[in-house]
Amino acid sequence: MVELWPPRVTVPSSDGVGVVLHHLVDGPLDGPVLIAHATGYHGLAYGPLAAVLGAGHDVWALDSRGHGATPPPPDPLTDWDGFGDDAAAAAAFVQQRAGAGSGGRPGLLGFGHSMGGAALLMAAHRDPALFRTLVLFEPIVFPMVTDDVDDVHDADPADSPLVLGARRRRARFESYEYAIANYASKPPMRSFVPAALEAYVRGGLAPIDADDPDGQVRLTCSPEFESATFASSHASNAWDLLPAITTPTVVVGGAPADDNPPAAIAEPIADRLGSGRYCFQPELDHFAPFVVPTQVAEIIRESAG
Repeated sequence: MVELWPPRVTVPSSDGVGVVLHHLVDGPLDGPVLIAHATGYHGLAYGPLAAVLGAGHDVWALDSRGHGATPPPPDPLTDWDGFGDDAAAAAAFVQQRAGAGSGGRPGLLGFGHSMGGAALLMAAHRDPALFRTLVLFEPIVFPMVTDDVDDVHDADPADSPLVLGARRRRARFESYEYAIANYASKPPMRSFVPAALEAYVRGGLAPIDADDPDGQVRLTCSPEFESATFASSHASNAWDLLPAITTPTVVVGGAPADDNPPAAIAEPIADRLGSGRYCFQPELDHFAPFVVPTQVAEIIRESAG
């Protein structure tokens, strides 16, 4: 069983950021797994998925800059290269910790969800030795909108409902319990298994007053930072990197829909990768790692071989 507050370490990344890594499952060193989260989420939210994966695996999850327990960089502008730096730093730490315990299988198994999928791809491009296999659930990797964007934050937010929606997110709640009840009454979180919802709230909100842990709480990933992350997703150069990434990669996608663009791009990503394979799961939506964590864990196991 995964603890709600598992042990954690902080590793240095770029821009002076210290990336927090949660040790979700203390397992054998010859099967290390690194989980990279979606925009607006954090590593602890994947605890239920990690609990299933934990049989035979040592499971870690990172909080990318501006998410969970990892602070944003000093410069408030969101550069997706920084998420790649964070994933690479986290992977290097977990790999070094495994050391001789790799059992002849060098590299980690990386699972990336949404933004986390793009971060792991960028990390694999930086250092092909980090991962033996990547399993990515609907990674956010789009062709760049333009080659001469000076400031992606000047783009019209009306072009993306995600940008507008993130900006409107409620940032404060009366308590952790109130936040859980609030999220449980609305999509998409009302479909989350209870353990994933509680882990999201407990790890994604913090007391406004450190001396009053039972009082009001606030999102650690601010609506402004989340909105900026969505707005800059099309300015990432991850799409251009795909052909040069040689790490065996399985890209998992659900049924494409108007409200789920990442599903539509999943197969093209797999086709563009140097060593990619597409895994179509039509019954799953973009939040499947929280809705059906056991099923997603089984997909990861089967895909990793």
